[in-house]
Amino acid sequence: MRKIVLSIVAFLFISINYAQDITGEWNGMLEAMKLRIVVHIDQTDLGYTATLDSPDQGATGIPITKITFENKVLNLIMTNLNATYKGDYSNGTFSGTFVQNGFEIPLILQRETIQKEIVSRPQEPKEPYPYLSEEVTFDNTGANITLAGTLTLPSKEGSFPVAILITGSGPQDRNEEIIGHKPFLVIADHLTRKGIAVLRFDDRGVGLSTGNHDTATSADFATDVLSAVTYLKTRGEIDKNNIGLIGHSEGGLIAGIVAAKNKDIAYVVSLAGPSIPGDQILLSQQAVMAKLRGTNDADILQSQQHNRKAFEIVKQNADSTILKEKMISYIREISIDDPDKPEEMTLDEYVNKQTKLVLSPWMVYFLQYDPTENISKIKCPVLALNGGKDVQVLAAENLPVFKSILESSGNMNITTKTFPELNHLFQVAATGAPSEYGTIEQTFAPEALDTISKWILEQVK
Repeated sequence: MRKIVLSIVAFLFISINYAQDITGEWNGMLEAMKLRIVVHIDQTDLGYTATLDSPDQGATGIPITKITFENKVLNLIMTNLNATYKGDYSNGTFSGTFVQNGFEIPLILQRETIQKEIVSRPQEPKEPYPYLSEEVTFDNTGANITLAGTLTLPSKEGSFPVAILITGSGPQDRNEEIIGHKPFLVIADHLTRKGIAVLRFDDRGVGLSTGNHDTATSADFATDVLSAVTYLKTRGEIDKNNIGLIGHSEGGLIAGIVAAKNKDIAYVVSLAGPSIPGDQILLSQQAVMAKLRGTNDADILQSQQHNRKAFEIVKQNADSTILKEKMISYIREISIDDPDKPEEMTLDEYVNKQTKLVLSPWMVYFLQYDPTENISKIKCPVLALNGGKDVQVLAAENLPVFKSILESSGNMNITTKTFPELNHLFQVAATGAPSEYGTIEQTFAPEALDTISKWILEQVK
């Protein structure tokens, strides 16, 4: 659910014992995701330091936590990204593997600059648009931040129903851009052409929005959306009785929080939004994705057991000090013989890395949050869509629960639909694996777009 580049981490430097000059810039391409990687290596009296850029995601100067270069082998550890790289040096290049969250991607680093690959995204709209597009800002006064976005209006005159687009997990811009795709731009264009205004905005701490994304939780992001609702009520072009929410992935969860708290929400569209607790989402996601990678059943079972216990520790301990102590103890216990621990990391480093990931504010909230209560409070019409090949939020586990919770609470205006061939991004896909996202030309399936717009227009008559 998160991009490759997420946040900035502090770096350490260590001594090296090989004389080959590897300082300077190294360039590579993560082919599976069509993302360029640039590693900058410097040398001081104390050893090497390094930073990483992901130019296609607009991220630069990300410190690399640890770097070693011994016996012509380069090892990089990026703790907050949960990523490592190991490459063998030969004839002026490093050939190796970039690993993140269990995914292994071949990566060659070379001195020569790699030009941005031109990929076909035929659905991306081009200016001039047949509607108005306005850059806007609005304040979340409670959080003391300013959010920046784009409001598209069907025309100058009129009072229009509006949809607020809510991004998925990880730092996302207003277009929810991922691997060259801009799904929210495509959705906004489609809806505005149909007569529905759209507000999409950069997450806090992303793009032109202020604030700190790394310390925020889903509950914090919900207050940003509530601020967007308040802002739209000040606009004369907006029909105040028809303000709706469209949330993708975590955005669907956030839409549920907002709709439960604000009775002025006219409708909710959940695109692959979770309806079961976070630990269940992650365990299912991890199992299916491991299977796609070819992991054997025994390893999957062991991983599930370890993760389930870690998640239970988070769910059962509200006190942050006790939680951290118990998590460190547990992760140390299961990490002593962990084959996935990089050789160049000490046990303490590995334990600290894993603990930091599990106990980030976002993750703790996600694991402890059960969406049932908020979903049961949604009284407006709901459209819940999933892709049948979604391996991140499984349709079979989430759509029936979503429908059941709403109907049990008396809301019978619920429509659910599974698109058998679509993935988590609502693209027609072969397997649904995230490694396919960047290789598919389609950004958002037209049948899903039509379903959304037709349903909304029925609700706002």
